[in-house]
Amino acid sequence: MHFDPQERLGLFMDGAHLYGASRNLGFDVDYKNLLGFFRRQARLVRTAYYTALLENDEYSPLRPLVDWLGYNGYCVVTKPAREFTDAAGRRRVRGNIHIELAVDVMTLAPRLDHVLLFAGDGDLRRLVEAVQQQGVRVSVVSTIRTQPAMVSDELRRQADQFIDLADLAPDITRRQTDPRPRPAAVPRPAEARPRATPAEPFRDPVEVPE
Repeated sequence: MHFDPQERLGLFMDGAHLYGASRNLGFDVDYKNLLGFFRRQARLVRTAYYTALLENDEYSPLRPLVDWLGYNGYCVVTKPAREFTDAAGRRRVRGNIHIELAVDVMTLAPRLDHVLLFAGDGDLRRLVEAVQQQGVRVSVVSTIRTQPAMVSDELRRQADQFIDLADLAPDITRRQTDPRPRPAAVPRPAEARPRATPAEPFRDPVEVPE
C-alpha cells in the first residue's frame, strides 16, 4: 500500500460489496477504525458509503449502521431497493448504487489526488479510467483471496493500485472487548447451602478452570 501523507484522499464504498468481501474473509469491519486508519495515511477529504435500503423495512439490520455512519464522519448515500420473488419463489432484493457512486466520484475528482474505491464490479472500470484521465490516482480495495475472487480482472488491471481487503483486516477489524474478570465464588459451608434448584443444579462446589 502506498499513500502520500499530503495527498487529498477520497473513499467511496459500495456497502454491499464491502460487507460481502469482509464476511467471506471471516471478519467484521469496524468503521471507526477504518476511518481512523485512512486519516493517518493522507488528508481525508470525503468518506462516502453507498447502500440500497428497502423503504418499508423498518427492521432492516442496515439501518442502525447507516444511522451511525451518518453521525460519525461518513457521507451516507442510500437508494430504494427493489424487492421481488424469483422463479424458485425465493424473496430477493436488488439495488444498484453504481450510478450514484460514479457521479460523486466524477464530481469530486478535481478536488482529489487519490480515489480509494471499495468495489469489485468490472462495470466500474470505465469510471476508474475517466478519473485517471483527470490526473487522479485510483486504488481499488477488494479481495482475490476468496473462491471465487470478488473483484473483476478488468477493474484490477485498470487501477493504479490494488489493495486486498485481507491486508487491511488487522487495522479495520472489529475487536471483541474482553469480559471483566469475575471474583472467584466463595462456597458456603455445606450445611448452609440450600437445596439445588434448576438454576443451580450442582449441590457441591464446582471448580471452573480460569
